Amino acid sequence: MFNRNRRLDTGQIDDKRGRRLGRGGGVGGAALGGGGGIVGVIILVIVLVATGGDIGSLAGGGGGSTVVDEGAPSTIAQDCETGADANERQDCRIVALVNSVQAYWDGEFQSDDTRAYRYAQTQLFTDLTTTGCGTASSQVGPFYCPPDEKIYIDLGFFDELESRFGATGGPFAEAYVAAHEYGHHVQHLLGTTEQVGGDREGPESAAVRLELQADCYAGVWASNAVSTGFIVRLSEDDIADALSAAAAVGDDRIQEATQGQVNPETWTHGSAAQRQQWFLTGYNSGEPEACDTFSGGL
Repeated sequence: MFNRNRRLDTGQIDDKRGRRLGRGGGVGGAALGGGGGIVGVIILVIVLVATGGDIGSLAGGGGGSTVVDEGAPSTIAQDCETGADANERQDCRIVALVNSVQAYWDGEFQSDDTRAYRYAQTQLFTDLTTTGCGTASSQVGPFYCPPDEKIYIDLGFFDELESRFGATGGPFAEAYVAAHEYGHHVQHLLGTTEQVGGDREGPESAAVRLELQADCYAGVWASNAVSTGFIVRLSEDDIADALSAAAAVGDDRIQEATQGQVNPETWTHGSAAQRQQWFLTGYNSGEPEACDTFSGGL
């Protein structure tokens, strides 16, 4: 999948794995959201922080975290030197994916002289971390924090995406998640996130439109991934894995699995079919302009 000889830039990754935080006498956070858990609030965090929310309160208790174990120093710079390493190791795959996604968006922004792309760090963490949006538990799921312009991922999420939510897994499921989060960074840079305001629930809500646009942006990157030089080729199986992951985090799938019923009026991300549809819209077009989810029906 990855170009074996391509050098990787681990400077885009902030590796905090193994660093343990304590809060209120324990490590970790309470389960999030009424019945949704880890995926029920995935990426909804961007909406909360954009409107003054605090991930810390979602993750089980606000601030006050202290480092209780620094863990071993990160070796990611030594472990993840080339695409060959990305073909063998999950953490190196994330490095390669982040490098590819940001290379694409940097080039896309350069084509417009009126704007510039700002590179965003991805932090890998274990269980609990401090962010510009507050203290966050891994139960929040991967998320983008606008105030510090970082993406946060506990790699254990990908195991749960398969075991709990039924995605087929595979490297391109990880790619979909990473590209979606960087889609939120692009929305932040373009000012799109500000359009959400208080419209945060419902099948046609601005929150859903924001999430589906990030899915579409993920598809746009996938369409252009080979041209970034980090990825050699994409197969039909790769795209199928991305679509499986997109469906797994659909509101209807999550609600059915956790609540036994579906209530579109409380949707924040869109249905499984919508998430797949908009990823494919981006993938088939290869153009960000195809991702106008804020006009017309969904």
